[in-house]
Amino acid sequence: MSFLGKPVNRVDGPEKVTGGARYTGDIVLRGLAHAVIVRAAVANGRVLSIDTSAAEAAGGVLGIMTHENTPKVANQPRLIPSLAGQPAPGESFFPMQDDVVHYWGQPVAVVVGDTLEGATHAAALVDVTYDVGVPVATIEDGRAGAYEAKTLFGGLMPGRDERGDVESALSDAEVRVELRYHYAANHHNPIEPSVTTAQWDGDRLTIYDSTMGVRATQLTVAQLLGIPLSDVRVITHFVGGAFGSKAMVWPHVTLAAMAARQVGRPVRLALTRAQSFTSMGLREEQEQSMTLGARRDGHLTAIKHEKLSVTSPFDDWAEPATGGSSQVYGTEHYLGVHHLIRGNTMTPTFTRAPGESLGSFSLECAMDALAYELDLDPVELRIMNHPPVDPHGNAWSSDGLAECLRLGADRFGWADRDMTPGTRREGNWLVGTGVAAAGYPVAFMMPVQHARARIFHDGSVIVQTSTQEFGTGVATSMSQVAADGLGVEMDVIRFELGDTDLPNTSSAVGSMGATMVSSAVHNAATTLRNDLVALAVNDDASPLHGLSPGSVRVGDGRMVSTLDPSIGESYADALQRNRLLDMEALGSWTPPPFDTPHGLLTFGAQFAEVAVDAELGLVRTRRMLGVFAPGRVLNPKLARSQLMGGMLWGMQQATHEGNRIDRQSGRWALNSLGEYLVAVHADVPDVQVEFVEEDDDVVGPLGVKGVGEVGQVGAAAAVANAVFHATGHRFTELPLAPELVMSGLPG
Repeated sequence: MSFLGKPVNRVDGPEKVTGGARYTGDIVLRGLAHAVIVRAAVANGRVLSIDTSAAEAAGGVLGIMTHENTPKVANQPRLIPSLAGQPAPGESFFPMQDDVVHYWGQPVAVVVGDTLEGATHAAALVDVTYDVGVPVATIEDGRAGAYEAKTLFGGLMPGRDERGDVESALSDAEVRVELRYHYAANHHNPIEPSVTTAQWDGDRLTIYDSTMGVRATQLTVAQLLGIPLSDVRVITHFVGGAFGSKAMVWPHVTLAAMAARQVGRPVRLALTRAQSFTSMGLREEQEQSMTLGARRDGHLTAIKHEKLSVTSPFDDWAEPATGGSSQVYGTEHYLGVHHLIRGNTMTPTFTRAPGESLGSFSLECAMDALAYELDLDPVELRIMNHPPVDPHGNAWSSDGLAECLRLGADRFGWADRDMTPGTRREGNWLVGTGVAAAGYPVAFMMPVQHARARIFHDGSVIVQTSTQEFGTGVATSMSQVAADGLGVEMDVIRFELGDTDLPNTSSAVGSMGATMVSSAVHNAATTLRNDLVALAVNDDASPLHGLSPGSVRVGDGRMVSTLDPSIGESYADALQRNRLLDMEALGSWTPPPFDTPHGLLTFGAQFAEVAVDAELGLVRTRRMLGVFAPGRVLNPKLARSQLMGGMLWGMQQATHEGNRIDRQSGRWALNSLGEYLVAVHADVPDVQVEFVEEDDDVVGPLGVKGVGEVGQVGAAAAVANAVFHATGHRFTELPLAPELVMSGLPG
């Protein structure tokens, strides 16, 4: 009996569809007060004065925090990913510690009132005057001051990746393709803006937080406030989407705790939609250049990948864009380098498929251009250049890219495609198809992971770990893992999560949630199973007494002899006979080292068909197919949903999504879902997801890689390559807005 690989329905589905699921904003505490942030109205300058008299006179105001009375943080942690098991501030800057304004929307005051409406009204009455400076808002504003990033991710990754002699190889290449791209900034926009509720009980602090990592919140807030880790508890029941915006711990979380301490009441601080655009990081505006060198037969000889982007005044942050371009295709000569511009923006952060969603666009559009330059099939070009080992000569832990491309080509009908651009027309629509490969890193940066499994004498089971449910279905898939490991039915299991009082797991970011949590849960369940079998075979009264533990199999809550299946007993019988109310086991999993000697990528292939209005430049994506090799698939229904969501975001990234900043004020032009374009149901094409399952004994005991990011990788490139096939024009700017596409249409 195994529940793994089965399309089990979500165990939390009934709660969600009936309104029983309690998100952070649904938690109501006695005496709850409400905090509202006052944002800076300039992007560069100093606060000259803050007049709070009108706000203080408004009814129901309990307190107002400014830089003049906000407590000083005890110790500002350095910027480091939340996966790493350390404090994870979104930026190495905490607001309201002095009068300096670094970016538009930076908190300059917090108003606390007994009602949300009252606090919002009072916040509007706070009068702030500024000494205004000239902002560095865009790449063009700061290009002259660009510098090379030495490290990324708080020093965990180098900013430069180099092997061979790229310049000489490009100079000697028989064919050379060079493209330069510009990408607009992206914002996460989960359906639930971030919410934090803080409550003090003496010196102990409880935080209800909408977060991807309760442990990261606990670690960060404790360090900022200078209080023991044991005095901070963080709880999250359900999270309404995150996509990276809630992976790091942003200042408003700690501000809520400070406000609660100041007014002596529980305080909820809920960001508005507009505040989300300036409070939770973003995918930064960036330029990338991609240069490919190749022989006439299509084999690559060199790849040069450069990125330039805007970071904050205080952090060297860039999405690491070169992970895929350095590995997916084999070449002896490679250079990947990141350059930064210090601008008046908050620190950028993880956004779904960080780095690789746009890095893959640069690579895969260039590969498409190379295929047309050489008159080679784009699928075959990718297959011939994919190596059997990573750049260090290490075999892949599991691969599957060639199989994904071949299966996808077959299912998509690729063989029937006329490669000549602009030849297929349906009325006023130009129709084209495109392909892209996908590769997303498997990152081992986390500490040891833990889970607990406990069985009661009636056969019911509780499995516990501190991970979070933010839409991925973790409670369902981990219940499947526990049922499989312990040998019980799923309906006897209750999975508890989202609380720092439970056994530790790291933030579920970087597509590592399924890998790390399933490994710990599996080890807890199998340890408990082995303890129960040992109890039985060593019990004189058990029908299994004297058997070797290896000759006992489990299933449906029973232990039976493999030699004679009629001999056996239930877990409940064994516990009750031994007067045990319960038994429990702690399972731990130590991830492989960061430099494990294997190639570690999750692979996939993306196919898209588009139609382009020949007069208006409107791009409509008609159908998409994604084929992925994510190791073992725990639940194909959940995995397909995750991958489809990533593919649709990639489509949206190609055709809809982008923000511009006003160079004079440093303010984002779009700050609501009425202005910032995201795909709606009418934009969604026919989407198919297929799997190529690969055995992988490196990434964890179950061979699970994760699917949260790879679905977006390559999706935008497949759409853009399809637009080229439809129109004959290669676009190198995102999004593919109608006015941009119109400029490249023939005639």
